[in-house]
Amino acid sequence: MMDLHKNKRQALLSWLFVGLLAALLGVLGWLQFDWISQVSYAERARLKESLGTGLRRVSQDFNSELQTACSALVSGDPMEPGQREQDYAARYAHWRESTRHPHLFRRILVATPAGATLKLREMDMEDGTFRAVEWPAEWSSLRARLESQLNRSEFGGRRPFWAGSSAESAVVELPRVRFPNNGGPAGPRQPREMGLPGEPRLSREPRPGEPRADFRDLRRDDFFRLSLEWLVIELDLETVQKELLPELLSRHLFGSATPEYQVEVTLRDHPEQLIFSSTGDKTARIGAKADASTNLMDVQFEQVMRRAAMNRARESGVAWPGGRIGGGSGSGGPRESPPEWGRWVMSVRHRSGSLEAVVNQVRWRNLAVTSGVLLLMVAAITMLVRYTQRAQRLANMQMEFITGVSHELKTPLTVIRTAGHNLGGGLVRDEKQVQRYGNLIREEAEKLTAMVEQVLRFANAKAGRAIGEREAVDVRSLLDAAVSSASPILDKSGCVLEQTIDPDLPPVLGDPIALKHAIQNLLTNAAKYGAEGRWIGLTAALANAKNGATVEIRVADRGAGVAPDEIDQIFDPFYRGKKAIDDQIHGTGLGLSLVKRIAEAHEGNVSVRSGPGTGAEFVLHLPTVPAGQRNEFANTAH
Repeated sequence: MMDLHKNKRQALLSWLFVGLLAALLGVLGWLQFDWISQVSYAERARLKESLGTGLRRVSQDFNSELQTACSALVSGDPMEPGQREQDYAARYAHWRESTRHPHLFRRILVATPAGATLKLREMDMEDGTFRAVEWPAEWSSLRARLESQLNRSEFGGRRPFWAGSSAESAVVELPRVRFPNNGGPAGPRQPREMGLPGEPRLSREPRPGEPRADFRDLRRDDFFRLSLEWLVIELDLETVQKELLPELLSRHLFGSATPEYQVEVTLRDHPEQLIFSSTGDKTARIGAKADASTNLMDVQFEQVMRRAAMNRARESGVAWPGGRIGGGSGSGGPRESPPEWGRWVMSVRHRSGSLEAVVNQVRWRNLAVTSGVLLLMVAAITMLVRYTQRAQRLANMQMEFITGVSHELKTPLTVIRTAGHNLGGGLVRDEKQVQRYGNLIREEAEKLTAMVEQVLRFANAKAGRAIGEREAVDVRSLLDAAVSSASPILDKSGCVLEQTIDPDLPPVLGDPIALKHAIQNLLTNAAKYGAEGRWIGLTAALANAKNGATVEIRVADRGAGVAPDEIDQIFDPFYRGKKAIDDQIHGTGLGLSLVKRIAEAHEGNVSVRSGPGTGAEFVLHLPTVPAGQRNEFANTAH
């Protein structure tokens, strides 16, 4: 009773421990899910910030490259018309020698006033000479805008000075200005830092005797009002597409051999017109599905003028205040303009579809990994509990086996010792009595022999030696030998053995001694547990299995059958059913386990079909000798 309570208490503690582990795993799973979600949000923010920073740098470097190139052409003071063209050609040649992209400009033209209209002269990019040309038809909007500014009939105010039609997407116009000096000739000017934030202004010191004018009040419209001419520059889109943009993207955005992003550049006012695509596929457009975007082609006029002024100061040997280009705020480099000021729009999308898709993929991958770890832990705990229970059950069965074997050994030994004592003490003198005692000793000795043989066979099976040398075995001879060995217990059970064996069965390939022992165990089992049915059936027939022909041997009885909850356990070693224990049926619990091991060693199997009160039927499948080898074994089958 104490052991029973102890076992129940241990079982309860075990289940409480399992429940605690399950609860801890649940909490751990929730914490991991929450942590992965937070990491995903942080990763999404990091990717967006990194992408935005890269795009800003691409935009700033692209616009700065254009502004530097434009300022190099307008650094000189406006001269007489003939001298200005020579100055443009000289500065263009000097710029080409110092830049990384000498083919950035496709055309350089000068638009000069001629009454109320503008005449256009184009520079030969090789020899630097200028010649008169007609206005390109696609530049009609640009021409109308410049002529309206010439006639002081229109100025866009705060709009970018280069705003134009889609046909002029690669054109930049720069006004050339000579400042008023009260009618006097333009003398040397001393540059100084110019402008207030957002309002570009220029200044110079007046000459001696010249009235001081507040040139800092000159604003952007004054530049156009005071313009002598316009320098019109058209970019070479092929150079932009194949050199400048790939270089900037590789430096600030891609950073790897396999780009993670798809990039396209389109016109702001005409997004259907594609200027650049990093994939080269003009059909796979980003459109409104961009992860981020920025403006390009924003040549800030005030930055060009500041760079030009700084270049003039450097050429004149005059120090530029602050030593850098910037506005009143003192910031270096180009200021970031409002997004609507960019003529081009650069759109970026991750190759997976979007940054959200990338983050979700990483999130689900992390969840899958952590879930797999948790499931592995659950599986490990489950298997640990299962194997612990199985080990406990096996330990219990082993204890029952030891108890049963001790009883099984004690009974025949007691009989043999008693019979031997009576015979040796001369208590039995009658010849028939002596013969009866002799038969009793022989029967009990056979029981002991069978028991020892059963245990030894189980030990060999556990060691991987369930069968010996395989040979061709005649099925009928095998069944006859098994019935003969089991005849004592069959006779004692009072059961009628009915045999049905198909004629001309092919031989099976196996160990005849092991197979005989397996069938004998099935017959003995039927005699023990099906004795109340008074009938045992033994049949053998040919069956077609998936892997070839097999011989199907069935041993059936009409006893009480096997309980449904014991079907899966009756082939376990040391297992004895509740009925066997209650009815005190002698046995070791090794017989059916040995049958299974012998069948599997022969590449066969054994199964059982049973129901309460309907008896039990054990089916043993054994592979036959392959048809091509039967002639080889024709004389060895027995």
